[in-house]
Amino acid sequence: MSFEPTITKEALAALPPAMFEGAIVVVDRPEMIDRACNELLNERLLGFDTESRPAFQRGVVNRIALLQLSTPQTCYLFRLNKIRLDKAILKILESNKITKVGLSVAGDIRELETLRRFRPKGFIDLQTLVPQHGIEELSLTKIAAITLGRRISKAQRLSNWEAVQLTPAQQLYAATDAWACTEIYKRLTNV
Repeated sequence: MSFEPTITKEALAALPPAMFEGAIVVVDRPEMIDRACNELLNERLLGFDTESRPAFQRGVVNRIALLQLSTPQTCYLFRLNKIRLDKAILKILESNKITKVGLSVAGDIRELETLRRFRPKGFIDLQTLVPQHGIEELSLTKIAAITLGRRISKAQRLSNWEAVQLTPAQQLYAATDAWACTEIYKRLTNV
């Protein structure tokens, strides 16, 4: 399958929206972690992403507030500002048997390791994969447009990921970003 190397802003704007249509589970209490992780351990392919509260000052970086792990049917949103990066979560992040697909994965892993050290295994970064398919774009929005023919909204990107409650719009944004990574991967690799 061949893909266009780039996409114009006009072509991108004309595409239908991409939205995760499965269940979204917000994991914000310690007693919810094991059940979510046990379900995720049965998967072989997960979408992976993180979110942090934006810092509007130069040199200020906030800790990761949210870890998203998505199956085709369910996206789990681990609120790392409310729960710890538990051993059950690390078991997934350290598993070679579960492929975790994301974008700018090295940066996300570095930030997660500031919360707790672990040995990441089984990660694939779309930014290293798409050039092999002639795609020159490296943003999730443009990669999704080129490979899936859908437009991912980034309207919630700069919202407060440490809010007391995540809004439905934030939850959908976070789930869509993680889920889209696996959909792109499947399109590129014919999985």
